[in-house]
Amino acid sequence: MTTIYLASHDSLICVRGGNGHWEARRQLHGRAPRSLAVDRHRPERVWCGTAGDGLWRSVDAGASWHRAGAGLAAAHVSAVAVSPHERAGEDGVVYAGTDPSALFRSEDGGATWEELTALRALPSASSWSFPPRPETSHVRWITLDPSEGTTLYVCIEAGALVRSRDGGRTWLDRMPGGPLDTHTLEVHPEVPGRLYSAAGDGVMGGHGYNESWDGGDSWTHPEGGLEHHYLYGLAVDPGDPGTVVVSAAESPRAAHDPGRASATSTGVRVTSRGARCGTGCRKPVAACGRCWRHTLPNRGCSTPAAIAASSAQATPASAGKRCACQSRYPWSMPSLCPFSTSGAHTAAPGGSSTPAIKLT
Repeated sequence: MTTIYLASHDSLICVRGGNGHWEARRQLHGRAPRSLAVDRHRPERVWCGTAGDGLWRSVDAGASWHRAGAGLAAAHVSAVAVSPHERAGEDGVVYAGTDPSALFRSEDGGATWEELTALRALPSASSWSFPPRPETSHVRWITLDPSEGTTLYVCIEAGALVRSRDGGRTWLDRMPGGPLDTHTLEVHPEVPGRLYSAAGDGVMGGHGYNESWDGGDSWTHPEGGLEHHYLYGLAVDPGDPGTVVVSAAESPRAAHDPGRASATSTGVRVTSRGARCGTGCRKPVAACGRCWRHTLPNRGCSTPAAIAASSAQATPASAGKRCACQSRYPWSMPSLCPFSTSGAHTAAPGGSSTPAIKLT
């Protein structure tokens, strides 16, 4: 029997069946699931992180659910992962990431939790910022290395992709040229060290699709054929590490706005001609009605020259004040401002509303 777990906006849907017969059951209703993980060696053991109601655990393939200890009872658990290598009795070691950004580890099935505080001590931590709520950030994704038992990768939305080689005790900070707004990070057991990143950097002057062949020490950006560069979901063919499928949208707004969300797994070719939007959304000015920058005060798509002239009017301010572009970004973080004169765009507005699916 196959079991599918689907995290919807307000509940968890457990779908079971096979051979043409499927049955769906709603669980954790009203608890706003945000992340899922299944123990690879004990697939009946499932973990579900929620928005503000902590972490929940099932030991019977989703038939019943119980809180995973008091330590994270009221937390916003934005990411969760179970180690296939580190085992503690019948359970795999569990990692849980939260909003605000912090990482916790449990070696007793979630009964107790230890915060891995070295994550928040990284030099880049002071710059982590989630654009819709610049005062905070969160752990968007946790990936465990399939060949190195204590190696894990943590993606912060937004600001960093960081690595630990010792189960989270110590960390390597983000690398130059690496993605800063990874939404999904995957690995493949047949290619040790290869990382696949689907990121929001592509609408900020960076790259939506990123790959590393050395465990994150260096990065390449093979994006040929992609017409949209705001990437969110990503999957790698289990039988072929060279086959990758991504979900892409033309902007964060097109990806996350429930009223007009649209995405594609293959990319859409823009056939309109004319000047390109100078804000970096990659759409022709005449066809850019869904550029996310239209949501910012007094801003919209325009020619590169117009944006440059507008950015030149921004005047540095003291710490605590906002950038003159009025985009809500503190001037102390100019690299996060889409109208910064530096042009060093590093993050994109977005959310965690895309449903998460896990198969067992």
